[in-house]
Amino acid sequence: MPNARGEPLVMHWQEFGDASRALASTIAASGFHPDVVLCIARGGLIVGGALAYALDVKKCLSINVEYYTGIAERLEIPVLLPPTPDLHDMQAMDVLIADDVTDTGNTLALVDDFCRGRVGEARTAVLYGKPWSIVHSDYQWRETDKWIAFPWSADGPVADVAPR
Repeated sequence: MPNARGEPLVMHWQEFGDASRALASTIAASGFHPDVVLCIARGGLIVGGALAYALDVKKCLSINVEYYTGIAERLEIPVLLPPTPDLHDMQAMDVLIADDVTDTGNTLALVDDFCRGRVGEARTAVLYGKPWSIVHSDYQWRETDKWIAFPWSADGPVADVAPR
């Protein structure tokens, strides 16, 4: 799989607001009306929250996936971290799975597989897709081959916390 090339693509807060609004408009125009937004933590929490507001969806859940350990550094495969959402009561609900980017596509595929057959319908939405991703999101704002510096993660942590 190729690595992101060149200087990172820098997204600022205003552009994030415009992008998430445009993405929500695309979802609404498609006729899909999710009952729940499932946010892939961590980058998808902010994206999913913005989409939930724009789509007027009150129910939001999060699912934790560990994959990236640094810039362009990741585990061999993504791993669901506990606690995982209980989807038992969601068999008739339509779910929008939200994340910031689908790079390899492995994280999105893992969460999509987790939902399939356990919810009414699951669709995916990301701000950015990569051309080499193994899956393509149902809804995507843009495509890029660059590493993306999102406004919520570009500056790094404010505290030096030892790994657990």
